[in-house]
Amino acid sequence: MKYRQLGNTGTRVSTLCLGAMTFGEADDKSFMHAVGSSETESFRMLDRAVELGINFVDTADVYGQDGLSERVIGRWFRESGKRDDVVLASKMRFRMSDSPNGTGASRLRIQKAIDASLVRLGTDRIDLYQIHMQDVATPDEEILRALDDAIRAGKLVYIGCSNYAAYRLVGALYTARQAHLTPFVTLQAQYHLACRDLEREHVPACLAHGLGLLPWSPLAGGLLTGKYRKELPAPSLSRMAKWKERYDGFDKRPQNWAIVEELLSVAAEVERPASQVALSWLLAKPTVTSVIFGARSVVQLDENAGAADLELSPAQLKRLDHVSAIELGYPYDFIKRIDGSW
Repeated sequence: MKYRQLGNTGTRVSTLCLGAMTFGEADDKSFMHAVGSSETESFRMLDRAVELGINFVDTADVYGQDGLSERVIGRWFRESGKRDDVVLASKMRFRMSDSPNGTGASRLRIQKAIDASLVRLGTDRIDLYQIHMQDVATPDEEILRALDDAIRAGKLVYIGCSNYAAYRLVGALYTARQAHLTPFVTLQAQYHLACRDLEREHVPACLAHGLGLLPWSPLAGGLLTGKYRKELPAPSLSRMAKWKERYDGFDKRPQNWAIVEELLSVAAEVERPASQVALSWLLAKPTVTSVIFGARSVVQLDENAGAADLELSPAQLKRLDHVSAIELGYPYDFIKRIDGSW
């Protein structure tokens, strides 16, 4: 396993991060119903991750229902005694109750969410606490001051954000500097071969301000594993067999299937699974600190973890870049045409 700095901090995390969204068997009230892992299998995955050198685990209060994923991790901490072997990341922002203040990122909500997560996780601190999506109704200074207070109280170590527009991310960094508050050190966002929109604004912003990028959904919901093919139904028991509308969406963008074919071609050359090639491509991208991957079993975890030591050749990376290229749009294409980059 390889390790990188967590953004511009001194903490080192594994280049692969175990995403815990699948942890626990959620009931039919949860979007994760029937696509999660049992607590026993979740414990096995956590044990195996640590054994492989993965020291970074990402969860959120909303994963499962009623904090299910956090509760599973908390029980594993108690049984394994491995809390200090893990850099623990969690998130808050989405609705957790029907009350008027059951969602959002107000100071009131942040304080309650942190304390609730600490109880579920059975720990005295969360190493990286992230706002799960920007809250347009709450000023940046209110959010950052609440997080800064929690850091000073020893409840949080670092803070980050997720699913932020680039303007709001840079605005929050400016606010933190002007108000002498702790700034975000990471951005967690969707980024993979079939979704490279971040490269227009977010990646340059992260490079300019020293933020670590934490890609989520690096395999595009399974598209980049090679198990889904054009004009064929989703395999039974797969997530896309349940989420049929999302699977149908793959066909609406023909480029997706061209990406899959090139991915499989490179995978055959390096004699590795397509999933490892997709993860390795991300790890070669600027400002990426750690790639968050999910797994439903130890077998899936082992397969994905193999990406840690896979380095694609410059020619292979260029082929994958070419087939997955996005239209930059204005003004990026104008600037690139004049200056060669933006």
